[in-house]
Amino acid sequence: MDQRIKFIADQRSGLWTMTELCDRYEISRKTGYKWLERYRLEGPGGLAERSHAARVHGRATPRHIVDAIVGLRLERPSWGPRKIVSRLEARQGDVDWPSASTAGEILKRAGLVSSRRVRRRAPPRMGQLTVPRHANHVWALDHKGWIRLGDGSRVEPFTVTDGFSRYLISLAATGSTQYGECQPLLERAFREYGLPQIIRSDNGSPFASTGTTGLTALSVWWIKLGIRHERIDPGHPQQNGRHERFHLTLLEAMRPPPPTRAAQARRFSAFARDYNEERPHEALGQRPPASCYQPSPREMPRRLPKPDYPSEAAVRQVRSNGEIKWRGDLIHICSALGGEAVAVEETEDGAWQVRFFDVPIGIIDQQTRKLRRCASAAPQLIKS
Repeated sequence: MDQRIKFIADQRSGLWTMTELCDRYEISRKTGYKWLERYRLEGPGGLAERSHAARVHGRATPRHIVDAIVGLRLERPSWGPRKIVSRLEARQGDVDWPSASTAGEILKRAGLVSSRRVRRRAPPRMGQLTVPRHANHVWALDHKGWIRLGDGSRVEPFTVTDGFSRYLISLAATGSTQYGECQPLLERAFREYGLPQIIRSDNGSPFASTGTTGLTALSVWWIKLGIRHERIDPGHPQQNGRHERFHLTLLEAMRPPPPTRAAQARRFSAFARDYNEERPHEALGQRPPASCYQPSPREMPRRLPKPDYPSEAAVRQVRSNGEIKWRGDLIHICSALGGEAVAVEETEDGAWQVRFFDVPIGIIDQQTRKLRRCASAAPQLIKS
């Protein structure tokens, strides 16, 4: 910059011809005239160094492509570049759409991408949890954290998803985590979609209890329907990671909080249709969940079955307070089983195992005369 300013000053002094001046500064006459013209048009600022990059890149994304990507992002603020490109390809398959990484750069330049805070996550420990292999193999359910609505009321959304297809089975603006609110919703889902093989939940109410058996009225009902209940380890929500990830997406339908529960229910209904039928899912190859889901062939029975215990088993009726009479003693089993029949069977190591239908729920300790939890592997029963 100093040399260019001196060049301009010397030229304006009139003491040098253009040829002599350019020789003195070791530049061509063309460059000398270029600096003079820039100074004339822009003043000293025109002498600053400029980028030599091409103004129009030969491989730049066409303007109409950029506008389409940015437009869809504005229409769907929560969608990432993969979903956006997938949807645009579905709309116009004859257009050469850019890769997801290029779409991400376009969104970043448009100021539509914010940096994500890196979270430290504990490594998942699946243990005996089942990996879904087909639709209705494993359903996951939970209550989303509560929010306060505009009218001051409280909503704790109840959610059920299919672990294989990610299909949203049920979404309701419930006001609590009570059995009386979620049981009718599950019954409606069972009648509409059939029965799953497994239901996975955390250890909270109303899905599980802190008692020896861990049973609740809800899980007892599942056992009678032939549904196996899987509980994740306490404090390990990552074991139900697919459903937890869905809850992050669900925030779209909860912010800002609507004025009433009816308004929240309408928002949930629209969200469910969009999530199942329109929204591309990365784990499904950018297809919506409805394209991978079909109802279960196991229909909801009209009447609940009764347990069929073998003749050698000692069958006991659970009293209303959760106890059974066993060898002269009252053994507390589980209050949720009041009125139900359980079987007491001897195992190969001489212990007395209690089961409800085909689910072992505890061992009668012969010294304390109390029910204790089963080991991780069910004891082998004596076969007659």
